Amino acid sequence: MSALERNDMQGLLLSAYGHLPWSANVVLRIDAAARARGWLGSLAGSVTSALGKHRTRGTNVALTYCGLRALGLGGAAGFPLAFVDGMASARRARLLGDCGASAPGAWSWGSDPDSVHVLLMLFADEETGLAAALAEHRAAFAANGLHEIVTLATRRHRDGKEHFGFSDGIAQPAIRGERSSEPARRRTNPDNDVAAGEFVLGYRNEYGRLPDTPAVDAAADPGAVLAGAGGGTHDLGRNGSYLVFRQIEQDVAAFWRFLDDRTRGSEGSDSAARERLAAKFLGRWPSGAPLVQAPLADDPQLAAANDFGFAADRRGLSCPVGAHIRRANPRDGFADEAPRQSVRRSNRHRLLRRGRPYGPRIANVLEDDGASRGLAFICLNSDIERQFEFVQQTWINNVTFCGLANEVDPLVGAQNGSGFYTIADDPLRARVKGIPRFVTTKGGAYFFLPGLRALRFLASLEPVAAG
Repeated sequence: MSALERNDMQGLLLSAYGHLPWSANVVLRIDAAARARGWLGSLAGSVTSALGKHRTRGTNVALTYCGLRALGLGGAAGFPLAFVDGMASARRARLLGDCGASAPGAWSWGSDPDSVHVLLMLFADEETGLAAALAEHRAAFAANGLHEIVTLATRRHRDGKEHFGFSDGIAQPAIRGERSSEPARRRTNPDNDVAAGEFVLGYRNEYGRLPDTPAVDAAADPGAVLAGAGGGTHDLGRNGSYLVFRQIEQDVAAFWRFLDDRTRGSEGSDSAARERLAAKFLGRWPSGAPLVQAPLADDPQLAAANDFGFAADRRGLSCPVGAHIRRANPRDGFADEAPRQSVRRSNRHRLLRRGRPYGPRIANVLEDDGASRGLAFICLNSDIERQFEFVQQTWINNVTFCGLANEVDPLVGAQNGSGFYTIADDPLRARVKGIPRFVTTKGGAYFFLPGLRALRFLASLEPVAAG
């Protein structure tokens, strides 16, 4: 494997910035290309690279296809169809299950791709540090031809839990040969090592091939800022990635009230039964302990466990076949393949997740307080269609996933109130019926996360001549 060129990579590719719990995602529109290029050029020098971690702050930036065009990029080839289409297109919405209340027409932002150009991601070790960084950038937007569309402030809590109350981010893949990309406590599973090219352009992927990469004519890069790609072109994509950003609102009270209704006994609520059913939906207990290793009760000692598979639980007696973690990463659990082949298949669709919760934590999970809360879902992949969209369409929302019939992911799937969920048992299975949708997409876009050389190239673009 070629050594990663860390000095040319944005830090988000190799770090989730766990040491910087406060963050903000600023979505911008470019109104004046020349001034925006100047802003990008000055920003490029302060973007956090993958060489090492800054103790108190982090800055990364990404652009949509419309943003690249607005910046003045013309004649570039090799961008994938999904990226060009944009997440809000009718074609992508069908693939992702963005329908009903989650349809792009109902989004708070992002339904018009021409208005979403730049994603500025800021990270800080303290809330005051984030506020200062945000104020500093905001003071420069207008003068640099940028308009702020929305800012989604997020926070990584010390316990690592998302709003439904479960530990998150446990099953992150590790880039093969780059062990620092995964916390030490989760480095025990060799099946979790994935080729760099699944996430970073310019390196070989799980198929042993170099992923497609965008390129520009050599004449458009007279200063040779970019590396040569051969055939008279320069490589715009090297050391970059595609970033998926979705604002996903979570109806926490609806989730827990539904579980409470389905587990309520003659004497009223049964909190233990409610938690067991929630764990069956997810595939892990609130601590993070996986059901395949702790089928009967939560075990905090297994909170970070990731060295497990589903082959020994093909029937789903411990972890239901349709549980969220099995759909998001089937591991060795495909019944029609040998375990090793199943792992290889799963690893061709992995995602580097960088999402964080937004909004206040709910005080009582059974009472709706009216606050907006959810997940700023961010993931990185080198092939949007084969990775992110595949997971959403073929695993999360597939009604026949692994032999099931007419059911989708119970937690984040495109439910419509008439769905059900199968919980295997011996001798008789159980079915939970009438599942509503617990998450709603509120906005989103596909972004290109350039390498640092590519950022400098974009900042040096010449104005496009009128014609």
